[in-house]
Amino acid sequence: METQARIARELNINRLLGKGGEADELQRRIDFIKLTLRQSGCRALVLGISGGVDSLTAGRLCQLAVEQLRSEDYEARFIAMRLPYKTQADERDAQASLDVIAPDQIETLNIAACVDGLMGSLSAGQASAERLDFIKGNVKARARMMAQYAVANLHNALVVGTDHGAEALMGFFTKFGDGACDLAPLSGLTKTQVRLLASALGGPRHLVVKAPTADLEELAPGKPDELAYGCSYDEIDHYLMGGAVSERVRAIVESAYLKTAHKRALPLIPD
Repeated sequence: METQARIARELNINRLLGKGGEADELQRRIDFIKLTLRQSGCRALVLGISGGVDSLTAGRLCQLAVEQLRSEDYEARFIAMRLPYKTQADERDAQASLDVIAPDQIETLNIAACVDGLMGSLSAGQASAERLDFIKGNVKARARMMAQYAVANLHNALVVGTDHGAEALMGFFTKFGDGACDLAPLSGLTKTQVRLLASALGGPRHLVVKAPTADLEELAPGKPDELAYGCSYDEIDHYLMGGAVSERVRAIVESAYLKTAHKRALPLIPD
């Protein structure tokens, strides 16, 4: 239990949300986005919209933040990005997310040429098909972040990330890919809490409860996060909220947290 409590503290988990107070929590995170943008001197926010509940929630928070900033005489806008690799299977969900978010601007950059060009130049040697598929998935995630930063550079913008407490615990993000951003307004939330805020923001139920998938592996398209974890988001959230979990779940999440510590840390430097 000591390790469980320490990890929750390190990830800044909010154990009170879920017992009411959603409106206050939404405004607190909107205020964080507004303050971060003001202090940076930038005038826009950029975020990739995938069709999942995380980008739906973060995207709507961003749009509300820039609208409030404009009412306070600080010119700002939100640029939602679509970043498909060729054709996205759940494109309809991505478009439904954009309908809810109602962003100021939508930019679409297909990452296929970038990803395929790099992979085609890679000297893979005797690497297995599975290993190459894994590498390509990470290249996709990094290509998407590269595209977002290119648009951010063009528009004097900050790049927004969608990492939350459950993903941070499991290290379920690509280093320097979707883990790279200027601000992460969902930080400290469990997956259950992200869904709670998404509902409060008007997200449709089919997107709020949609099974999360990174959808980076072509040999296993649409592979659910929970299948990769070996446990469910409910079990992960229960751990983060201080509840009793089975030894199997405890071993899975604590091992993942230790193994992926490098993803949450700054680069190593000499003493």
